[in-house]
Amino acid sequence: MPTNANRQFLDFEKPIKDLIEEIEHAKHRQEKTKIDMSDVIQRLDQSILDKRREITQSLSSWQRVQLSRHPDRPYTMKYIDKMTTNFIELYGDRNVKDDKAMVGGFASLDGETVMIIGQQKGINTKMRQLRNFGMANPEGYRKALRLMRLAEKFNKPVITLIDTPGAFPGLEAEERGQGEAIARNIYEMIRLKVPVICVIIGEGASGGALGIGVGDKVFMMENTWYTVISPESCSSILWRSWDKKEVAAEQLRLTADKMLGFGLIDGIIPEPPGGAHWDYSESARILKDYLVPVIKELKQIPPEQRTNNRIEKFGKMGFWEEV
Repeated sequence: MPTNANRQFLDFEKPIKDLIEEIEHAKHRQEKTKIDMSDVIQRLDQSILDKRREITQSLSSWQRVQLSRHPDRPYTMKYIDKMTTNFIELYGDRNVKDDKAMVGGFASLDGETVMIIGQQKGINTKMRQLRNFGMANPEGYRKALRLMRLAEKFNKPVITLIDTPGAFPGLEAEERGQGEAIARNIYEMIRLKVPVICVIIGEGASGGALGIGVGDKVFMMENTWYTVISPESCSSILWRSWDKKEVAAEQLRLTADKMLGFGLIDGIIPEPPGGAHWDYSESARILKDYLVPVIKELKQIPPEQRTNNRIEKFGKMGFWEEV
């Protein structure tokens, strides 16, 4: 987790940055003058916590999109590291190559062996290029499906962690069957005989999210988004400019509360005050506390009924009028 000195701040987080700078000044003064500043520092720490809560209670849709992309936000591998043990990463789609934008493998979650799969973004420039900014190629989705079938073979629950700006849109990805790979995953995931839980931990964009997003339960973390297109791309299509991205974010109704209202997700997982990037361990603990009872609940349902429930659940999504 970044130290206060290394943290990056969004525009609306500036009041928190100012308070952190005050703490640093107080510590420097204490060290220089030997005057006890512990009471001042303690009050400022509480003010930071209060400010973090205050800011996240009144965020716009665009600000939640920004939080979901926060450079300090934990990614899939961080959640795996913090909430599971004995993780064994599995590689390759047995056809083309190993897609570094998609990771997965068996792990132990509170004593339960699970297959955990997710998109992984890079933590620095070099790793972002290696991970292709979390945008998987067809072989990434085929690797994910291979791992899901492996989990089904050994009767282990599947957990997917979604965080992608979309499937990779390059020519070579289309040549290798990007659309077919995503469609195949949707088809196969709906028929899996093991419990499947999907969690959007960051960005949930387009088919890139749907390719590992079909499950018995679909959750969104508090400061994430889930929609067919990013606000910037929507703005560029409708207004020929990115300048209307804030308007597009509002109109797309892409935040967790809107998705829950539409019946497209099953619940919202809270984050630490200010967002998941403030406390990785606490974020992972909250997510784990949601996952463990849901897995136990789903395991009580017979496989055939669970599959039928999944088909019915997704078949009922959306609303329309017949004229």
